[in-house]
Amino acid sequence: MELLKLAFEYILHIDRHLGVVVQDYGLLAYGVLFLIIFLETGLVVTPFLPGDSLLFAAGALAATTSLDPVWLFLLLTAAAILGDTANYWAGYKIGGRVFEKDRPLINEEYLKRTQGFYEKHGKKTIILARFVPIIRTFAPFIAGVGKMEYKTFLSYNIIGGIAWIGLFIFGGYFFGNIPIIKDNFGLVVIAIIMISVVPAVIELWKHHGRSKID
Repeated sequence: MELLKLAFEYILHIDRHLGVVVQDYGLLAYGVLFLIIFLETGLVVTPFLPGDSLLFAAGALAATTSLDPVWLFLLLTAAAILGDTANYWAGYKIGGRVFEKDRPLINEEYLKRTQGFYEKHGKKTIILARFVPIIRTFAPFIAGVGKMEYKTFLSYNIIGGIAWIGLFIFGGYFFGNIPIIKDNFGLVVIAIIMISVVPAVIELWKHHGRSKID
């Protein structure tokens, strides 16, 4: 419970924490951001890392600090694409074995939820999942498990990565320092998270409704 509280506190005030990193470490902040985005998209055991809120905060800081929004966009797009690629190959190599045994580091419910999202949206899931926390971490893994052709996966991966990073980095850059947003940044972060989760909630609600009918 304490860990959850600390995580919530960090996400709620992510602009402050990231601002300290930029102030104290300068260019190393790019490396820190790259690593977080890579891990959030590249490892099925780290879906809890901040994604949307971190990108928006980074974009907002780029408007007032030494961070360059173009470099952020390029580096973090690369991190997102490489992360999904690593996740895909992990799923490809492990294959269906992940569903055969108890895997304490991999949440089975998340895997099943992502499978349902994948069955609903097909290959477009690789793009759409970028905007849905947790599902975005598991979607490339499931694509690998399902042996999606790599060229097809890569094309959707690149499109999704560019769209996701671009939307939040430049959204933060152009709108993050508007007084009403800046003064209520914590609430904005919560709103971003809630809006990001809405598609997954709708899908779960629809799935629950179909299950009752069946």
